[in-house]
Amino acid sequence: MASDTRDLTDARAPYGADGAGAAAGAPEGVRGTGPAAREADERGSPHAAPARVALPDAAGPRDARARLTAHGCWYPSADPAGARVAFICDRGGVPQLWAGPVDGAGVRLLDSGPDPVREVSWSPDGRWIAYTTAPGGGEHQRVLCVRPDGTGRHVLAGAEPGTSAYLGCWAHDGSAVAVTVAVPTAPTAPGVAQDTSGLPEEAGAPAAGREGGAVLLGAPGVTGGRRGAAPPAGADGITTSGGPGHGRTSPRADFGDGLSAYLIDPDGPAAPVLLASESDAATLRVCDLSRDGRLALLRRGPRGRREAVVVRTADLATTWVVAVADGDPWIGRFSPRADTVWLRSDADREFAALTAASLDGEGRPQGWSVAAEREGRDLELLRFARDGRTAVLAWNVRGASDLEVVDTFPPGADGAVTGPPRSVPLPHEVVTRIAPAGRAGLLLALSGSQRRPGVWWLSEGVSLLRTPWSSRDEDAVPPGPPPVRPVPLRPTARDGLPLSGWYYRAPGRGPAEPAPCVIHLHGGPEEQERPVFNPLYHEILRRGLDVFAPDIRGSSGHGRSFVDADLGTGRFAALDDVADCAGHAVLAGPADPSRLAVMGRSYGGYLTFASLVRHPDLFRTGVAVCGMSDFATFFEGTEPWIAQSAAHKYGHPERDRELLRSLSPMNRIDALRVPVLAVHGEHDTNVPPRESEQFVTAARERGRTAELLTLRDEGHDFLRADNRRLFRRAAADWLERHLNG
Repeated sequence: MASDTRDLTDARAPYGADGAGAAAGAPEGVRGTGPAAREADERGSPHAAPARVALPDAAGPRDARARLTAHGCWYPSADPAGARVAFICDRGGVPQLWAGPVDGAGVRLLDSGPDPVREVSWSPDGRWIAYTTAPGGGEHQRVLCVRPDGTGRHVLAGAEPGTSAYLGCWAHDGSAVAVTVAVPTAPTAPGVAQDTSGLPEEAGAPAAGREGGAVLLGAPGVTGGRRGAAPPAGADGITTSGGPGHGRTSPRADFGDGLSAYLIDPDGPAAPVLLASESDAATLRVCDLSRDGRLALLRRGPRGRREAVVVRTADLATTWVVAVADGDPWIGRFSPRADTVWLRSDADREFAALTAASLDGEGRPQGWSVAAEREGRDLELLRFARDGRTAVLAWNVRGASDLEVVDTFPPGADGAVTGPPRSVPLPHEVVTRIAPAGRAGLLLALSGSQRRPGVWWLSEGVSLLRTPWSSRDEDAVPPGPPPVRPVPLRPTARDGLPLSGWYYRAPGRGPAEPAPCVIHLHGGPEEQERPVFNPLYHEILRRGLDVFAPDIRGSSGHGRSFVDADLGTGRFAALDDVADCAGHAVLAGPADPSRLAVMGRSYGGYLTFASLVRHPDLFRTGVAVCGMSDFATFFEGTEPWIAQSAAHKYGHPERDRELLRSLSPMNRIDALRVPVLAVHGEHDTNVPPRESEQFVTAARERGRTAELLTLRDEGHDFLRADNRRLFRRAAADWLERHLNG
């Protein structure tokens, strides 16, 4: 581990103490923190530092034993030379860790275990590959390391019962990797149950067998709003600021995980180094470390209220806090000399842009400016090449991606400076990840309406090339009819708010022929419907059913005001949006008004349950996947960090009890008139299976047709090929039977 970070376990000022003031010219909500004396008992319960757990080697053959022809590859991360790539691939039926040459087909399975892989990161020195897995397909995660040849596999964090771990960035010399450990230790809010079974009794003690231990130096947790300003006496929340949609009061949820971010030596001898700790928190991720180790860039806060935090590693003092955009968690990076921090921020803005703040030697902001922006477009991905100066920007243009490369320079008197943008033509519609590859190369994970995800390689001066181990376009979809390319629709809500969506026409139907139609609703609510190949839609379309996939209020990609339009009582308007989109599909499209269905996953599953009981005569059937049916039981059973974010988005389970009750589908179950299929993963701790079970039980008690499909070894996301196939066929069978029967 680098010498400049090795001694951070010494007793220092607490994280968040003794920061600096706001940057000159910074927008409202961009500020440092003042002195804050804190008592030791305010810092929350200390946790044990994560312990290394050795594992047997699990490298597999150079190809999967039962390869899926229409497989997907995504989340690439290259070695320092850009010659080899680690990536996630489901060619063996489950997302697993693979690695191989960027320009050759000789890839190798590095972890043949059954647990799905979520993220991958190759160390800057090339010696280790860090990655996360989801044991049993559930929501809890572990961070592991393995050598590029498949040896030395071990758990870095998340092996302790009741904990979950999340991957951060590497130190630039590869000596340590940042990891966030979540332990549900916060006090339980009134009316919210907390399951503490399985937590180690010795939580708080240093990990046995390690050289020393990590000391908890964290400040009191932030449970809502912007950091740096205390609420007035007797207030129910912290008044927030920082841009359109940010200047409101966020509820103190009073529940959440205790999150601690560490630097961990993958080789094992050195004790973990504590970077930051917060109790009662929604998220905490280390996004970058300055090359000299002086500064850390953190991302924290619930969805809709994300913040970038600059921390001095010498004393763990917070020097700056600013609002940043939702979406991709990798929010920015320090310049090579750490005199500038570049961010993907929507502070004081409707749409996210590339912003820059100049920093002094202590990490305090000296100025703030916008370096690149597009009117009406969000900057959704930001990456830097290994030189630290070449930025790659992906703009969201009505759901598709527009990619460009720019050179960056330190901000001058006129603000941040970027060179002229160089556009990168894309063979498919959406960029999902950007990774540097060598001195000037790039790796892009792409998805499109005509294929499953794949990885493309952009070498200096060469056009984009598909990596040999990614499926060819013609092999990247199941056999049979080719994928349908969707067309955009532009509904208008009954209150005049413009909406949008993508309409998929079943093959073989005439332009004006009325067709049964499935209104499919995405999750989030902040997700966005994108024009990418969806195997579920492909299966439904093969049955002769159309699909309309709208973005109702609350979706991302349409500005901050649109995202926040469903907060509080605005959720009733979101439920009306579903009906308005169905009406538009009939009036402006070929949908048959007598054969409409509603379907969705996660928040879309909630919308499905709610639409069936609030608009009981509109739909003939519904399929709700991992959806909430009662906000009271949802808050009781979900993960603490999810409850923290959900309290901001939906309402506090105590203070907003009546609002949540009126929004809960279970409280209108008597209005249900049509058959419903509920689908859930047995290990889902995001939206627990109880939410589907109680709705189905209540529907049956009232004489309605209701079925429940529980998928084994799955959590909130269905990741195993056999289960995904079972789900698609069961859902399509149900819809076909009830819309065409």
